[in-house]
Amino acid sequence: MSERTEPLHAIDGSDAFEAVSDRTLTRKERYRRLFDRWVLAPGRIVWSERRARVGAAIILLYVAVGLLGPRLYTEPRTNQGPRSLAPLAEGLAYPLGTDNLGRDILAQLIHATPSMLQMIMAGGLFVTVMGVTVGTVSGYAGGRTDRILSLLTDIVMTIPGLPLIVILAALLAPQNPIVTGLILTVNVWAGLAREIRSQVLSISRHSYVEASQAMGLSTPGIIVKDILPNIMPYVLITFVNAARQVIFASVGLYFLGVLPYDSVVNWGVMIDQSVSGGAMHVVSLAHWLIAPLATITLLSFGLILFSQGTDRMFNPRVRARHSSTTDSGDEPTDGDVATTGGGIR
Repeated sequence: MSERTEPLHAIDGSDAFEAVSDRTLTRKERYRRLFDRWVLAPGRIVWSERRARVGAAIILLYVAVGLLGPRLYTEPRTNQGPRSLAPLAEGLAYPLGTDNLGRDILAQLIHATPSMLQMIMAGGLFVTVMGVTVGTVSGYAGGRTDRILSLLTDIVMTIPGLPLIVILAALLAPQNPIVTGLILTVNVWAGLAREIRSQVLSISRHSYVEASQAMGLSTPGIIVKDILPNIMPYVLITFVNAARQVIFASVGLYFLGVLPYDSVVNWGVMIDQSVSGGAMHVVSLAHWLIAPLATITLLSFGLILFSQGTDRMFNPRVRARHSSTTDSGDEPTDGDVATTGGGIR
């Protein structure tokens, strides 16, 4: 039985720029092409960039610790071991030592990782989705829609962020890390929406966008095909910055005692307890403070490296060069990769 075939121009019905051949593709070839374009090619781009590889390795390490660590490593508890033990003082029994209550410091870091990752994902996704949606719609639609969304954005931007977070934390007393992540980024999306709107206003005047409009392509199709690829590097960097803001804000607010806790659930709690326990003044207790600080710094460093190394992933020309389903004769040279043209695929 023969497989059903479809014309090539039906692969992306809204993308008239790709309707250049009468050759037909089977359904299997169509799925293979999509998988190669959106999964394999971005993976090859990330793998070809050293900074992205290092950043991805660091992030995957934290994800693995967050997923598997609490199941494989003993939960920290009072009098778990000798008090204020130095790192490796008893071999690998307590690799990072213990605190003044005899709790394993490595166990505290591991068991605090899942909640931190949930906070980062919740805050980063909230900022990105809200900022990109509001900014793109406002900049592309114009008119009354633009005025209403711009007014909403301006109102949110005028609200002082830190006092708002403190008030919400006091009122809601969040125990769920996802809710905490949303509270920490409750008004951060407005700045991203304003910047995205400015970029969309500029991009929407380009000739390839006007050509798509003249050809009658749908608004969602133009936004997805012509607008978003040009702003995705900036969006990814913003996501990383939002994630880092969640990390620093949660650590700072837990340290100040603004966010409630009843156990060691955050690296900020560890810093607070280590400072209260004298880690800043007693050299033998310094490991208690250094361990959470180093953990926070390494995660932030990994996020920055990953964002810097993956900005090329959203360049259509670079993605086409790493796609095995793209005709080799269409491969651009290295000198072309700096240009991100939405109308050139």
